[in-house]
Amino acid sequence: MRLLRAFAAAALAVLALTGCSTATAQRAVPPLPRTERDRDDLIDAAQQVLVDRCLARQGLTLPNASAPQDHSASAPQDRRLQSALFGHGHPELSVTLATGYTVTAHTDGCLAAAERDLYGDQRLWFRTRVVVNNLRAEAQQRMKRDPDYRAATARWTRCVTPAHEARPGRPDPAVSTRCARESGLTRLRARLEPALLARVRAERHGQLTTYRQLRTRALRRAADLYAERTVQVTLKKGSDPS
Repeated sequence: MRLLRAFAAAALAVLALTGCSTATAQRAVPPLPRTERDRDDLIDAAQQVLVDRCLARQGLTLPNASAPQDHSASAPQDRRLQSALFGHGHPELSVTLATGYTVTAHTDGCLAAAERDLYGDQRLWFRTRVVVNNLRAEAQQRMKRDPDYRAATARWTRCVTPAHEARPGRPDPAVSTRCARESGLTRLRARLEPALLARVRAERHGQLTTYRQLRTRALRRAADLYAERTVQVTLKKGSDPS
């Protein structure tokens, strides 16, 4: 989770670089960023703004990474900030992946609140995001069960293991690469992984569709947040004390 203020400030400027300009206090509808990287940055920046607002309502702020750290802060204060940010108690959300790993999250805390604001449904976003972010890991798990891949892996193991010695925990990189090539592991991985990933993505089509829909909602909410902040700045700059 990226929560750096400098990053957030830079990302909120992304829309301005696309040509959106607010010369008056009238609120404009800014265009969405063109690249996926800029869109990710915008969502992350909006999440940071929402988290900061949530913490501020509790009298808390995230420490500035560029500022000197105050080591006199008490442990209770640190725990209060952690709880306010991530939630506390037993995690209410849980997803067990096809790989066997279980991912959990809380529904309280400022991060959860920010996700509800951006995506509309935090529970649905959590489940969908966890699955979609682990599609490649799922494909790799399936690849490890393939008989040809298992046979090639066994050949690789014999290749990197010195005669009359135990297999090294970390084989020499050059030896590992040579053995992967000679055992056919490199060629087999290059053939199997893309095909298995395509199959997994096809099977998870519904979740991928939901992921894109929720992300589009978050993008529009983030752009809306940018427009609100732009109007506020414009009003402050153009206000007449008389």
